[in-house]
Parts: sequence; structure tokens; C-alpha cells
Amino acid sequence: MPKTPVWRAIATTLTDEIAAGHYRPGDKLPTEAELAARFGVNRHTVRRALSDLSDQGLTHARRGSGVFVLAEPTDYRIGKRVRFHQNLTEAGRMPTKRVLTLQTRPSDQDEAAALQMPQGAMVHVYEGLSLSDDTPVALFRSVFPAERLPDLDRHLTHFKSVTKALRAAGVSDYTRASTRLTAKTATATQALQLGISEGAPILRTVGINVDMDGQPVEFGHTWFVGDRITLVLDDQVAGNP
Repeated sequence: MPKTPVWRAIATTLTDEIAAGHYRPGDKLPTEAELAARFGVNRHTVRRALSDLSDQGLTHARRGSGVFVLAEPTDYRIGKRVRFHQNLTEAGRMPTKRVLTLQTRPSDQDEAAALQMPQGAMVHVYEGLSLSDDTPVALFRSVFPAERLPDLDRHLTHFKSVTKALRAAGVSDYTRASTRLTAKTATATQALQLGISEGAPILRTVGINVDMDGQPVEFGHTWFVGDRITLVLDDQVAGNP
């Protein structure tokens, strides 16, 4: 009778421990060095076992951080009011944002069309990383009309929240006018920022938010990690092209 490969035996042990609740969703597994010492094998064997867990959909690796047990995807509502902090808080998660860039520059053709302004008009561009319980779940890029909202960049630096920054700039409320959803695969840069593999599935949303007078105030792109977020569309948005 053929012997079970050592890497498979290690993978089975770890799978059983995850199933038994020794490692909960979101927990970090021991390092390769720690597992190698535990099982008395080299790190290559451990790496093969961890790769099998990933293939089973039980874990994911974050570059520079380690291997983590996959958590249940977080429901993220796409409706008339899309609010990052509110969505994650309602799902029982801790939302945070990490600012990557904030700049003011001339608009391109798509940005100008979405914001109903001449091409080349100045816009504030806010790019960042959205995290749930310290796990990256999305990259975002939001574009705002700079002439109408000249101080918005300062408010975004202070608050990091789009809702609070717009309120401070004089936009008391805003709603989603349109949303487009597209399945994509992660580029090398996106994979590095999100802690996933290049080519992993992601979901891109492209949305336009308008103020209470129907004037566009934000043109946004968000790239969600496919296995960490479940997008939930309400009836109003599901009917949009």
C-alpha cells in the first residue's frame, strides 16, 4: 500500500484543525519555520502543504504577512446610498482606510463626462485601500470636481471619509445615480496592494454619486477582492445598465 506523501499528511492535519476550530476565520497560521519544526520537515514540504490548503479554498496568503484562514465573505450593499463604514459596521466588521494618493490634476475624458464638466477641468483624485478587520478588501479611486469643491482635498486628508469630507465641503447628502459591475482579474500592482495572487478574481464597480440637486459630485472605481466581499444589489441598482 503506497504511503501518504508527507506534505499531504501535514495538509490533512491542518485541515482537520481548521475544521475543529483550532484556527478560526481570519486567524493567521503558524509560520513555515514553525510548522517545519512542528512536523520535523523542511520548509519546502510545508510550503507544498500550505499550497494545498490554498487550492482547497481554506486559506489565503498575504505577501509579507503570512497565511490566513479564509473568513466568510462580507456582505456589501450597493444601493442608493453606498457607505463603506456603514456597510462593514452593519456586517460586524471593523472598517479602516489607508490613503495611497491624494492629488489635484486635469480630468481625463471619462472623468469629465461622468462629472459633466469640460475635459481638462481640475479634479481631486483620492485613491486608497479599504480594510475589514485589518484585511484588505478593496482598492478605490474617487474623483471629485475641484472647481466646485476647492477645499475637498483638505477635508479628505483630515477625515479620510468621503461622506464626512463632502459634508464639510457643503454637500449635505448624496446618492448613487449609477453602478456598473465587471468581473476582472488582479494586476500585479493590485495583487501586491491587496495581498492576493496576480490574476486572482476581483469585482470592479464604477459608480457616479450625485447631490440632492442631481449634480455629479463623485466618479468612483472600486476593485473588490472576489472571495472577501459579496456585493448585494438592491432592486434600484440591479436595474441599472
